[in-house]
Amino acid sequence: MSRVSRRSLLTFLAGSALAGCAVGPTYVRPISPISPTYKSLQGWSPAAPADALDRGPWWTLFGDPTLDGLMGRVNVSNQTLIAAEAAYRQARALVAEQRAALFPTVGLDGGATRTGGRGSTTDSTGATVSRDRSTTYRVNLGASWEPDVWGRIRRTIEAAKAQAQASEADLAAARLSTQGELAADYFLLRESDAEISLVQSTIAAYQRNAQITENRYRQGVVARSDSLQAQTQLANAQADLEGLTRQRATFEHAIAVLVGEAPGNFALPPAAWIERVPEIPPGVPSALLQRRPDIAAAERRAAAANAQIGVAQAAWFPDITLTGSYGGTASQIGKLLSASNTVWSLGAALAETLFDAGARGARVRGARAAYDQAVAEYRQTVLTALQDVEDQLTATQVLARQHELRRQASTAADQTEQILLNQYNAGRVSYLEVVVAQASALSARRTLVQAAVDRQTTAVALIQALGGGWAARHG
Repeated sequence: MSRVSRRSLLTFLAGSALAGCAVGPTYVRPISPISPTYKSLQGWSPAAPADALDRGPWWTLFGDPTLDGLMGRVNVSNQTLIAAEAAYRQARALVAEQRAALFPTVGLDGGATRTGGRGSTTDSTGATVSRDRSTTYRVNLGASWEPDVWGRIRRTIEAAKAQAQASEADLAAARLSTQGELAADYFLLRESDAEISLVQSTIAAYQRNAQITENRYRQGVVARSDSLQAQTQLANAQADLEGLTRQRATFEHAIAVLVGEAPGNFALPPAAWIERVPEIPPGVPSALLQRRPDIAAAERRAAAANAQIGVAQAAWFPDITLTGSYGGTASQIGKLLSASNTVWSLGAALAETLFDAGARGARVRGARAAYDQAVAEYRQTVLTALQDVEDQLTATQVLARQHELRRQASTAADQTEQILLNQYNAGRVSYLEVVVAQASALSARRTLVQAAVDRQTTAVALIQALGGGWAARHG
């Protein structure tokens, strides 16, 4: 092959590598099964994923400085988030590795050989040659390049990028999930504090009632059963307090792990519970559902699976490799690259599989099936997300009404308790009626506290369902 022909071949292959079309289907975002509005709240409408939008410190909507401080520790010290961040860095490194395949690989090797011996020998002409010591130096610069004529490398990079973006979304999902878990555990711990305070106050009142009842029994004013009922009521309330103490410790331990602390080294002292629940503004933008990181991750995995179809289809085409080298051999280092000692080479190789018993076709079918699976999983993720939002919107509305009814019930139960206690002191009712009224009043007060924390944890769940917080006034 002449020099002109070699240059023409190399120019053609390089141009083909740069201008060639990547085989495989062009990715189109799968159509997701969404409705134009949310059933549970008018004015909301989902659209395309926008998970890159800033979610902001959504927990500040609850106005609790202690919670704000704990969230800062989660973002730095939580081991689940550290692992997810490392997985994302690993995915980005893989993209860089795959992109490097677009460029030539260049290598340099060299060496020196020392030879020698004793006496002399005769060469082919019969002359005597001394076996003196000699040194030979060599150096060689070589390069090889696989032009991406069919787009296999570009499709591989495309898949790696999509997987890295999915890993980034997984990191965001892990962060949102961990933050939501911390907020829920924190509110449940504060709810335990509130219930403990209620039961402690009730125990103090029961202790006074038990003492009064015991004194009246000893004076012969009431029956022995009244004193026993008062003691039973007191013991049950004390047992409830022990259960609440255990419950609080469990939430405290969970928070410790979330902020990266050993439970034995972490303590969260009792504090006043801030019952703030953020309102859902009527004009919340539709972009909120678009920011769900699990939806974004599922969609990016569908894109990666689509790119893998092209990678599999590229196997039907021949592999083309260009090689070149330049080097020399000399007895002195300074003469290694002199014109008389250098050797160069250029080459091109083409390899094609002629028979593989259908392996390539099977890989293409497998890649298409993997894409279909990824699309189905993406659509299922969207459906699940819509269900989650609808559930939390409904719960938010119902719990707000329920909380008001619980408040009314608690007020009525407190009044009933006081009326019956006064009537008992006047000798008009039995102590059993007082016990029933007091138990009902305590239950109503605790249920009201539980209804309040249900509203807060549901608000957290709604924020998670929407992929982040919103800016709104507090209520």
